[in-house]
Amino acid sequence: MCRQDGNYLGGNILGFLKLLRDNQLDINHIMEQKEREAFLALPEAKEYLTSYELVNFMERMPGGFLIYYADGDEEIIYANRATRQMFQCENIEEFREMTGNSFRGMVHPQAVQESIHAQIRENQEDLDYVEYRIVRKDGSTCWVEDYGHYVPSETSRDIFYVFLSDATEKRKLRDKEAQKLQNLMEAYDKQWTLINQEHLRRLEVIEGLSVTYETIFYVDLEKGLIMPYRLSARSGPIFDDTLQPLSFPAVMSNYIDNWVHPEDRGMVAKATDPDSIQKKLEDSKSYYSNYRVLNGEDAQYLQMQVVNVGHQDQASQIVMGFRRVDEEIQNEMKQKQLLAEALDNANRAIGAKSTFLSNMSHDMRTPLNAIFGFSTLAKRNYKSPEIVLEYLERIEASSRQLLDLINKVLELSQTESGDMRTVEEECDLCDILQEVYEFLLPQSVEKDMEFILDFSKVTHRGIYADEEKLRQLVMYLVNNAVTYTKPGGKVSITASELEELPNQFAVYQLVVEDNGIGISQEFIEHIFEPFSREKNTTLSGIHGIGLGLTIVKNIVDMMDGTIEVKSQVGKGSTFVIHIQFRYQSQETAPDQDAAQDEFVHGNGQKILVVEDNEINLEIETELLEEMGFVVEPAENGSIAVEKLQQAPPGTYDLVLMDIQMPVMDGWQAARAIRKMADPVLARIPIIALSANVFESDMRKSEESGMDAHLPKPLDIMRLLETIKEVLRRRLS
Repeated sequence: MCRQDGNYLGGNILGFLKLLRDNQLDINHIMEQKEREAFLALPEAKEYLTSYELVNFMERMPGGFLIYYADGDEEIIYANRATRQMFQCENIEEFREMTGNSFRGMVHPQAVQESIHAQIRENQEDLDYVEYRIVRKDGSTCWVEDYGHYVPSETSRDIFYVFLSDATEKRKLRDKEAQKLQNLMEAYDKQWTLINQEHLRRLEVIEGLSVTYETIFYVDLEKGLIMPYRLSARSGPIFDDTLQPLSFPAVMSNYIDNWVHPEDRGMVAKATDPDSIQKKLEDSKSYYSNYRVLNGEDAQYLQMQVVNVGHQDQASQIVMGFRRVDEEIQNEMKQKQLLAEALDNANRAIGAKSTFLSNMSHDMRTPLNAIFGFSTLAKRNYKSPEIVLEYLERIEASSRQLLDLINKVLELSQTESGDMRTVEEECDLCDILQEVYEFLLPQSVEKDMEFILDFSKVTHRGIYADEEKLRQLVMYLVNNAVTYTKPGGKVSITASELEELPNQFAVYQLVVEDNGIGISQEFIEHIFEPFSREKNTTLSGIHGIGLGLTIVKNIVDMMDGTIEVKSQVGKGSTFVIHIQFRYQSQETAPDQDAAQDEFVHGNGQKILVVEDNEINLEIETELLEEMGFVVEPAENGSIAVEKLQQAPPGTYDLVLMDIQMPVMDGWQAARAIRKMADPVLARIPIIALSANVFESDMRKSEESGMDAHLPKPLDIMRLLETIKEVLRRRLS
């Protein structure tokens, strides 16, 4: 600290304070209209106008400023608005009451007062710097930086004037990076000693303004002069290190031409024009502008903030602060990009939903129309069994088509909700391909197509995989190829084992190729998106809602595989899948006897059918009784449990259990049965028959003690096979 300049500044403040005290004026209210008019009316006011303007400046600056007596109880003389806000006080009276109107009352009770005063005493003739904690109005604490100067008086009491700033974050950073901060402080101290006496006085003010601004100017718009308080690498050379006031228009022109990004120069020039500044500050105390500066070939974002520190009715004196805002702008740009992407995704989702609803409405109504139509025709021809049978077959085919649509929607919902999982089980890859091939062979024969299956290059056909999902994947892919290939065309399925990997793993390749209608290059990008179809059912004449390939892609992803597609309109499509499977160490031939073993119809076994829907109960009862079973109904799980408890063991051979029922659902009923005291009753086979078909539902059925879980609508042959398997396991 320059002793001469410091004493000069302090002397002016002491004289100003004495003048106010002699005339019973309070420095803390001097900016208020009544106090200001009283001061300006004093004969000595002209002599202390500089001090008045300095107080006006201190009241508006963003950093804290404080004056207090150096002796006695260290009574506070003046605290600017930023200081009061730091303590969460709305006015000077509240601040005085909270602190006891003393510097001692400001400091946290646990702070080391003697350490603070020792630092101050050691620097009485220089600028002192201390850090300590304060207690805010809400009881919270924060660290502050205190830049102060001691001013002795020969005619009055000695004073301290200090600049305060919040140092909480700085303290946290320093605690984490102590060594780095120490190096910075050493460099700071070296720089501090190089600054000349005049500029040091200015830095006292600037340190109180803000630690976030790299450049700060004080500008007198009436005189057209700009004074530097803090300089950066960009603004420093403009002043040639003289730190003297220069022409404001000339400095800004130099800065804009040499540093501002060419695309932003016009905007910055307008924002720093004196007339424009005064106009913007008519309605507010400050404003800011963001712009870019050049750093070599890179652009950096800066924010310029302009604050009116002159008279309220006219912006004649301003403070301009410049700070880096790269991270803030980048975050803002990233947020805008995320919002734009979210909007785009939302619009695409809305479009996909509209397309889905349109296709779904059409493709569901088509089989429903057939069901209603053929039902009407069957009623009219009830006396002709052959015609009725044909209509019933058409109704069944339409029902399966409708069920296929519903199943695909549910399967997609499963995969997107994360409910679907894969399991590892022994299966035969070639058998799966053969089953799909034989299932679709009649359709290919009907279309007079060349339909080829080749798995000759598969060395290890026995693998560990999720058999059901693998079959589903192949079925959707091959069915698409057969469906979208015209009569007389060609579809081939080729499976190969490309290479063996360690730990009995191998890379398998599945290629499904056709010479069908093909896919445009524009649509290939969207081919795996839900509900997407290049042509809807009306245009293509082919039923579907665009979910098959989406499900295929999801299954491939779950198996950590890859899928690629190549296609050309009018020439066909090729889908190539690569998946790693663990193969079985020993190939096991399929059990021919088991494969050919047919289930014998029921022989009077008694089944307890638990079903709350009368129509479903009627259908299930009719079908089961036709197959030779004896059926007894129960309307809900509670009744089923009661019937089992009251019947002698062995009365019922099996329970067919619905899930969603009033009073007690199927899961609750199964758990209650498994807890029965009689071991025979507790082990009775239970098969879930429900429209709840998600994997989570099946897992819940297994966890509740059920032996199997079958979906509705009832597939009688699958039910019979399941009953056979469950009873076989119980007997083994």
